[in-house]
Amino acid sequence: MVSDMFSRTRMLLGVEAMERLKNARVAVFGIGGVGGCAAEALVRSGVGEIDIFDHDKVSVTNLNRQIIATCETIGRFKVDVMKERALSINPDVRVNAHKCFYMPDTAENYDLSAYSYIIDAIDTVTGKIEIITRAAASDVPVISCMGAGNKLDASRLEVADIYETSVCPLARIMRRELKKRGIKKLKVVYSREEAIRNFAEGENDERGRAVPGSVAFVPAAAGLIAAGEVVRGLIAADTRPSHD
Repeated sequence: MVSDMFSRTRMLLGVEAMERLKNARVAVFGIGGVGGCAAEALVRSGVGEIDIFDHDKVSVTNLNRQIIATCETIGRFKVDVMKERALSINPDVRVNAHKCFYMPDTAENYDLSAYSYIIDAIDTVTGKIEIITRAAASDVPVISCMGAGNKLDASRLEVADIYETSVCPLARIMRRELKKRGIKKLKVVYSREEAIRNFAEGENDERGRAVPGSVAFVPAAAGLIAAGEVVRGLIAADTRPSHD
């Protein structure tokens, strides 16, 4: 690692904790407004290996909130930009970039048991459920990010078990679907803020879904909170062993 780049972190966490982070392998699904900030925070915290999953390219509409989005990166795959950015911060970090839309038909290509921790920052319910159920089967801890769109107050974000959430429509759907599948717990980042009306009604993405409004700070805050939970989990005394 770059000499002394983690000296301030080591002052706070200690040598043993930094070694645990260096030996950990974390997966981040979704490199958008939430996942991009989460991935960068993991790199800056000293996590030694990170797998990033996303099939999208940077677009001009990402410029208002995604840390990897600049005028120079428009049109490039998000995972390629994120990998390049991560290595510019820490040349020793191992970044495995997967141009993948994670869904049931692609899930078999990836062994989630290889990871010490997983951040779910995608916005497709089917994909989220697939990540969570497969991680549970492999006994890999997950933190899942609920809806950050149409929100304006980052101070309303909090960490809770999925079955203790309220207000968030995505969390409501996830509670129902996970209960059907026998998933008894899941750590999530979610907002208790009521959704603000979208002033650009009628806009849809390439998959025909309504596009939520967004700002720079709420998704970023959610990603940083998720990364913080992962770091604290990895340095805990009962952290999972690292995977080679």
